[in-house]
Amino acid sequence: MSLGREIYEFLMAGTKAYAKWDLEVSTSIIKNRKKLLFLLALATPVLLVCMAEAYEAHTMLGGKSAYAPAFYTTTIFLASIAVGLAAGLITGCIGAGGGFIITPALMAAGVKGILAVGTDLFHIFAKAIMGTTVHKKLGNVSVPLALAFLVGSFGGTIVGGSINKGLYNHDPLLSELFISTIYAVLLGFLGFYALFDFLKATRGGQAESGDAHGNANVGLTSFSVRLQKINLPPMITFDEDLVPGGRRISGWVIASGGIIVGMLAAIMGVGGGFVTFPLFVYVYGVSSMTTVGTDILQIIFTAGFASIGQYAIYGYVFYTLAVGMLLGSLLGIQMGALTTKVVKGVQIRGFYAISILAGFVNRLSTLPKKLVELEVISLPTSVINGIEFVGNIIFWVVVAFFGFWVISKFVMNIGKLRQEA
Repeated sequence: MSLGREIYEFLMAGTKAYAKWDLEVSTSIIKNRKKLLFLLALATPVLLVCMAEAYEAHTMLGGKSAYAPAFYTTTIFLASIAVGLAAGLITGCIGAGGGFIITPALMAAGVKGILAVGTDLFHIFAKAIMGTTVHKKLGNVSVPLALAFLVGSFGGTIVGGSINKGLYNHDPLLSELFISTIYAVLLGFLGFYALFDFLKATRGGQAESGDAHGNANVGLTSFSVRLQKINLPPMITFDEDLVPGGRRISGWVIASGGIIVGMLAAIMGVGGGFVTFPLFVYVYGVSSMTTVGTDILQIIFTAGFASIGQYAIYGYVFYTLAVGMLLGSLLGIQMGALTTKVVKGVQIRGFYAISILAGFVNRLSTLPKKLVELEVISLPTSVINGIEFVGNIIFWVVVAFFGFWVISKFVMNIGKLRQEA
C-alpha cells in the first residue's frame, strides 16, 4: 500500500470518528429541551438585530472590527446558517468531512481567514460544551493519557495560534495565503483520493478498507508496538481492563502527538478531532474504548483553549457567526443522518468527493490574487478576479446542489423514515 493511501485512510478513519462524535453531541442538544431553549435564547437577539438591519448604523456584533466583514449584515448571518447547514448535511449524510468545509466556506462568504479559523474553533467548543454527555464513555478514560496529551495539545495550540497571529500581524494577506494554501493541499489530497475510491466503487472495485471507527478488534500495528517499547519516563499504563497488566507508553510520546493535534486545531480551526482517533488507535495502540473517552475530553479542552486563549481574547472570534453555524449544523446533521437510510452509499461517496474537491478549487482559486497582491507574481487584475470568481461559483453551486439533493431526498421520504422510526 502506498504512503499516500495510508495517509488517506488514516485521515478518513479520523474524520469518520469525528463525524460520529459530532452526530452524538448534536443529537444530545436536539433531544434536550433546556439546551435547545438556551441556544434559541442566544440566537433570538441576533435574529432581531438582523431584522432591524443594524448594519446600516455601522454596528458590528462580535469579532475584530478591523478585520471582520465590513459590517455585520443579515446576509452574513444567513450565510453562517447556510455554512453550518451544509457542513451538517455532509457530516450526517456522508459520515465524514463536513468540518473541513466550514473555514473555507466562511472565507468564500467574505470572512477573513484568521477570523474564520477562530470562529470555527469557538463553534466546535460551544457544541462540545452543550452537547457532550459525560456518561459511560468517560469511564474508559485513562486520566494519565489524557493529561499527557492535553499538555502537548495546549502547547501545540499556542504554537499554531502564534503562527496565524504572527502572519496576520506581519501582513494580513500573508495570513490569508497561508490558511488558503493549507486547505487547498488538504482538500485536494482528500478529494482526489475520495474521487478515485468513488470511481473504483462504481466499476465494482472494493474501495473500502479497514474499520473506519477503530472498533475493539483492531490490533496493534507494528509501529505502535515499537513506540510502546520506548522506555522514556514517565511511563503511562493504560487498558488494564483489556490486557493483563495493561499496556505502557511514554508520556513524552503522547504529548508529542498532542502538540501536532493542537497545532492543526489552532491553524485550521477544525478542533483536531479528525487526527486524535486514528493517532491513538493506529499509532499509539490504545483501545478504541479508551480512545473515545479521551477524544471527548481533548476536543473540549483543545478547542476551548485554542478558541479562547489564542483567538477570542485577541478579537478573532465572530460570536454571532458561531451561533448561526451551530443552528445550521444541528439541523443539517440530523437530516443528513436520516437521509442515509434512503439513498445509495455509492451516491453519498460521490457527493463527498465532489464537495471536498469544490472546496479545494475554491481555496486554490484565491491563491493567484493573494500572490499578486503580495507582489510575488504579476497577472492582470481581470484575470485573477475572474479566477477567484469562478472558484467561488463552483464551490457554492456544488454545495447548494448537494444541499438541495439531500433535503429533497429527506422531504420525499419523510413517510418512510417515520415508519422506520
